[in-house]
Amino acid sequence: MAKTIVGLDISANEVRAAELGAASKSRPELLRYHSLPLPSGAVSRGEVAEPATVATVLKQLWSVGGFGTKNVVLGIGNSRVLARDLSVPKAPLNRIRESLPFHVQEMLPFPTEDALLDFYPISEGVDANGPVINGLLVAALKEAVLGNVKAVQLAGLNPVAVDLIPFALSRILLRGSQLSGTSAMIDVGATTTTVVVSSDGVPRFVRIIPTGGDDLTHALSSRMGVSMEVAERAKRALGLATVPTTAEENAAVAIIFETTGELITSLRNTLTYFASTGATNTIERVVLSGGGSALGGFSAAVSEYTRLPVSAGDPFGNIAIGRQADKAIKEKGVDSSMTVAIGLALGTAA
Repeated sequence: MAKTIVGLDISANEVRAAELGAASKSRPELLRYHSLPLPSGAVSRGEVAEPATVATVLKQLWSVGGFGTKNVVLGIGNSRVLARDLSVPKAPLNRIRESLPFHVQEMLPFPTEDALLDFYPISEGVDANGPVINGLLVAALKEAVLGNVKAVQLAGLNPVAVDLIPFALSRILLRGSQLSGTSAMIDVGATTTTVVVSSDGVPRFVRIIPTGGDDLTHALSSRMGVSMEVAERAKRALGLATVPTTAEENAAVAIIFETTGELITSLRNTLTYFASTGATNTIERVVLSGGGSALGGFSAAVSEYTRLPVSAGDPFGNIAIGRQADKAIKEKGVDSSMTVAIGLALGTAA
């Protein structure tokens, strides 16, 4: 494998790539970062619908971004990907993975032959039948992954791994001083919101909610009879923290509160469910990331509903910034939407 690796985040509206060097070191270096917008409809709900279109954008991304390798790690994390608690008889990890289809048939909403399965071990224990390994089952519909892989290959890139986006988030946001204790990471993307509860840096619970920032834009657009572009500008300008001064602003703010309130209620219910599972670790804090989390007043609302301290995730807290990456970041501005791509690149050290 090359000395560097690129984490590739294909979202609904944009492709983002982060090239990392010394990924296995305590302070890896971000060498290059670049992103480009995607045409509407090329990606739907986290899945590539038009591989040729996405491949064309990826070729352009590599050309303008000047990346030094074609080896990439792809991220997956949409409504057709799930992660669930699973305990299996103690065995080598390769044997556990081989046996997964026999263990999980009743757990999946789709046939095991249509799924890609993996197992993330967390701890060991003993049940009535003997020693067990407790962990997370990761299952994805093959077609939800293969479209993304095809687009990457059409672009002349080499997908060396496919990683779960929640794990990438945990990897990049829980480093250094944030590593200890139990944190709930919430990443609000365009079409999905990811929740990861980690204790001392180890993911314990993962949920993917099929709602994101674009749902709010669509609600504003359809209910106010304006274009998506106008709705997006209104969303960014008003948020949850603005006191409306006109009838039009009042109508928009009401839609923002209603739609965002539904998401925040889902987040609170998700964290409440985690607590009800008998988890011994109490959530101490919430860490936010993703473009949708930048909505004005969102952080304060999450804190109010969950009764937990909330902070913005810092993808650069324990990352050295190379000269070319620093230039790109200054041109585009620091954006938490970069987090996934950097976390995927870090996964090669795991």
